[in-house]
Amino acid sequence: MARSSTPHPLSPSPRRGEGGPKASSSSPLSALRRGGQGVRFRRKLLAWWARAARDLPWRRTRDPYRVLVSEFMLQQTQVSRVAEYYPRFIERFPDLATLANAKPRAVREAWDGLGYYARASNLHALAKSVVGRGVVESGVAEKGVAGDGVATLPDDPEELIKLPGIGRYTAGAVACFAFEKPVPAVDTNVRRVLLRVFFGDDQRLPRQRSTRERNTRERDTRQRLTRQRPIPQRLIWSLAAALVPKDGKRAWKFNQAIMELGALICVARKPKCTQCPVRPNCKTGRRQAPG
Repeated sequence: MARSSTPHPLSPSPRRGEGGPKASSSSPLSALRRGGQGVRFRRKLLAWWARAARDLPWRRTRDPYRVLVSEFMLQQTQVSRVAEYYPRFIERFPDLATLANAKPRAVREAWDGLGYYARASNLHALAKSVVGRGVVESGVAEKGVAGDGVATLPDDPEELIKLPGIGRYTAGAVACFAFEKPVPAVDTNVRRVLLRVFFGDDQRLPRQRSTRERNTRERDTRQRLTRQRPIPQRLIWSLAAALVPKDGKRAWKFNQAIMELGALICVARKPKCTQCPVRPNCKTGRRQAPG
């Protein structure tokens, strides 16, 4: 099958004047392309995942609807709370058609207690949209485009991202976790892991400094931070895309594993560096004192 030359929506699009995501010779992306850093990171991460992964109900299925529901619920809500509400919601609305035909009040009642009720409204609107128009499982260029056919979710992120309530992360997550597409899914946890492992704990990139500046010790941390610029989102997504295995089943495990690492070990406050399986490959972890 011929590959399209159109940039994938889950990979950063080139900006005007750019030929694509550019990286300096010392950037993490360049290092991944040159050597085995990504291979070592994936190997250690997947080995840890095999023994430490939590048994969560949405990980036992590849059903697109159930994966979708879990992803909507997990937005800004703790896993333990979602694990309580998810089975009840699925029992009451077992498929897209049932959800689409439900009254808004019924959907709201089933969601009550999870908060952020716009998510429930968006999920309901999505179900109505998909069921109302039908989505063929294979359309033009096998992309799962809208048309007459079975009411199901498309498997292509380009189509998923057009649906109500679905953004860049959710499109990647549903495509990978339901259809085993080898695409990145960068949420808050994944972003934090990538920043700490490949860039260091600081969420910034150093700007180019003059020879005089390079030879002058910075007076304090504040001065150092003022000479830095934020790491662009497109670079984070490019890095994630470069790390995701090309095999769909391994991509599923990798994306689940890196999210799990961010949720359990590489947490926002007080990361557990001494327990981290990728610490030898982590710029931040290597700086932490043992103990």
